Amino acid sequence: MAAFMAAIGFAFPAAARQPQLAPSYSWKLLPPLGLREPAEMDTLYTNYSLRFVPQTVSPAYAATGNYCAEGYNMIYFERKPVSDFMFRDAIAHWVPDEEKIRFFNTRIPMTLMGYSFGGGKENGQDDLSLVFSGNANKRLQFGVLLDYLYSKGMYANQAAKDLTWGLSGSYIGERFEAQAYGYHFALTALENGGITDDLYITDPAEVQGGQTSVEAKQIPTRLTAAQNRITGGEFYVNGRYKLGFYEEEQINDTTTVKHLVPVTSIIWTLKYREGRRRFKNNNATQNLEFWDNTYFNPTLTNDLQSYWSLRNTVGVSLLEGFNKYAKAGLSAYATHEIRSYRMETLVGEPVEIPEGETNPLSPNPFPSVRDHEKQNMLWVGAQLTKQQGRILNYDVTGELGLVGPAAGEIKVDGGITTRIPLFGDTVNVAANGKFTNLSAPWLMQHYLSNHFIWDNDFSKTRTFRAGGEISIPWTWTRLSAGVENIQNALYFDGQALPRQFGGSVQVFSATLRQDLHAGCFHWENRITYQTSSNQDVIPLPQLAVNSNMYVTFRVATLRIQFGLDCDYFTRYKPVSYQPATMQFYNTDGPWIGNYPFMSLYVNCRLSKTRFYLMMSHINQGLTGDNYFSMPHYPMNPRRFQLGLSVDFAN
Repeated sequence: MAAFMAAIGFAFPAAARQPQLAPSYSWKLLPPLGLREPAEMDTLYTNYSLRFVPQTVSPAYAATGNYCAEGYNMIYFERKPVSDFMFRDAIAHWVPDEEKIRFFNTRIPMTLMGYSFGGGKENGQDDLSLVFSGNANKRLQFGVLLDYLYSKGMYANQAAKDLTWGLSGSYIGERFEAQAYGYHFALTALENGGITDDLYITDPAEVQGGQTSVEAKQIPTRLTAAQNRITGGEFYVNGRYKLGFYEEEQINDTTTVKHLVPVTSIIWTLKYREGRRRFKNNNATQNLEFWDNTYFNPTLTNDLQSYWSLRNTVGVSLLEGFNKYAKAGLSAYATHEIRSYRMETLVGEPVEIPEGETNPLSPNPFPSVRDHEKQNMLWVGAQLTKQQGRILNYDVTGELGLVGPAAGEIKVDGGITTRIPLFGDTVNVAANGKFTNLSAPWLMQHYLSNHFIWDNDFSKTRTFRAGGEISIPWTWTRLSAGVENIQNALYFDGQALPRQFGGSVQVFSATLRQDLHAGCFHWENRITYQTSSNQDVIPLPQLAVNSNMYVTFRVATLRIQFGLDCDYFTRYKPVSYQPATMQFYNTDGPWIGNYPFMSLYVNCRLSKTRFYLMMSHINQGLTGDNYFSMPHYPMNPRRFQLGLSVDFAN
């Protein structure tokens, strides 16, 4: 089974006199001090089916081909930098994190349960999810979220499964507030290294003696006995104690109540994260043929990397809105973090090399590489926020590293939003900016395994990004654009080794979201244009498009959405995937792209039940045969899928 996740939320107002939300609502947390931001509840039936294909991540998605397996978003401004535990990055979409955790507050218990499946006995795909939330009383709320993913894959040696579980809860008192969550995930993915010959897809008759059809599961793959298993979890606690004064409020002629007007909050946040990744390959022949180097064991690869971090943040916040002169909230904080790394690899038994034969082991290029490390880091920061304005809101956060590898790090980001009355409606305008000067993650500096060893001394990477967005509700238009300059950019080169480009790379991106509606007809479009000044360092498809055309109608009380969805990106110098490190690297292989991936679907809702039927990749064989997302990694062939979700919500 696949993923089990739990989330129970405790709400605390981000500022004094925060407006009362609806009886049932959800929110997410914002670092570093745990401010909350409203989030949509997952109860919509439209486009429900489209989340069950790998392309749900992005219209330009470089993937190994299987649902819940590794992938890389080729839309640059949606991509995150390499994290402290880089193995998690490739599966980030399928596992929870602080940004994805949702908290719910409901008057009556709420349960969201869904099950999706497709394929047959040899290539089946299952997705089981469950979210529960309930309030014990006005101050205490708890919940559970479960998600299970399992896909055998459409190609050989490609099965993947993910199991995630977690719990969370909150207490909201007049002076003391707290919220917490915890989760754990375990994801296992078989690694096939891609198919042995792309002609099995582009021209099967050439490699099959004239036979034009090919069964995807029968296509030989470059690896047959390799797998990655990555586990991890997080425990988060945020608490704040409010200082202020009591104010009387006249309810009616005879009733007066007192309520606390908070002025200052004392905040403490604890965040513990851990990760453990093991890569195994049991095929001795492929162990030597697939990789250029083998350092410790020519017959068996068994690498292990583990990581944990403990972060404590303490802060003081002057709250926005406690009187008419307090137009913004101001916070100061300090963060201390400990990170620990450890690496292990299985060393083979020494063997005698017969005369005339060569040693299959490569010499270790960096014998002094440490297999463990512990880091202590300290940052100080400040945050200025205005969240209650009717016309103008903004937030600015600045952070400076003082101790350990964080010394000299700088991170400043902020945004401003405003609403402009126009033609009887409101145009929403936003601008944002970000500057960072950050150290390279330790695992990109030092690495020890059977097939890859490196020892680097990278400089800090500096980035500056500026952008904005305009949203016009009555025309269903949203346009965003931005530019980023990256100095000392980190990337993986053609040998799948980390490198740093000493110069600067500029990336420009603009995205237009334009919807058209006429009665029951809808046409939703998302078009992203992006350029990179150095495609050898940051390769990007110039154009990525998602177009979703559908009609909605009712049959009695049954709501129906019937449509066709298409993802497309232009040809670009591609990235490829290295299973031994779970990293995507730049390559000079054949260019990828210029192929539409289409899915025909029907989404329905009857009372509180959602269900769908979908034929994904319906255009296979009709719009060409070059359907690759990476060299040697074809997209999934045509497949029929269906699913069901029952919402026991208030």
